[in-house]
Amino acid sequence: MARYIGSKCKQCRREGKKLFLKGERCYSAACAVEKRPYAPGQHGQAKSKLSEYGLQLREKQKAKRIYGVLEGPFRTYFKKADRQAGITGENLLVQLELRLDNVAYRLGLGRSRTEARQVVRHNLVLVNGKRVNIPSYQVRVGDVIEIKEDAKSFERFKLITEVTASRIVPEWLEGDIENLRGTVKAIPARDQIDTDIEETLIVELYSK
Repeated sequence: MARYIGSKCKQCRREGKKLFLKGERCYSAACAVEKRPYAPGQHGQAKSKLSEYGLQLREKQKAKRIYGVLEGPFRTYFKKADRQAGITGENLLVQLELRLDNVAYRLGLGRSRTEARQVVRHNLVLVNGKRVNIPSYQVRVGDVIEIKEDAKSFERFKLITEVTASRIVPEWLEGDIENLRGTVKAIPARDQIDTDIEETLIVELYSK
């Protein structure tokens, strides 16, 4: 499957704001967005006002980049969210938050969503005691997510926890970073999702 493997700083510059794609490293004062506050490329510094469609498209692209989801799966998430009861935009964000790679990131099992996805892909994560290596796996209330026992002593996780131990775990999760595990306590409410996304713009885009 195709996946962007270029500079994450370029993605942030394209959206004009920090997307925290590198986790805690994005808090560095040397952030590329602050040094070069314009889009990458030959015409990046050209000033142009975005149309309504342009704003909607940029918001969708920003959401895809933050959660690391390609266009096909993202559209599938939207279609499912649209069929569900409730507010479509909020349903979409909830689905993205309940991805296993995102939950692992929120629990501090990865310094970034990209690293958390890699941890899942490398067969290091258990859900309710069973190995799951699919980053898009949708967790449910009551699920216990943890690093498998023989991997907890890896140097990799010592380095990860040194960075993520102080990370605030969302209210809908219960984290135990010392034991590299956590539990899904509830479905996240919109005010518990701190991602900087205006989901109404995405709904307007796909509703055209």
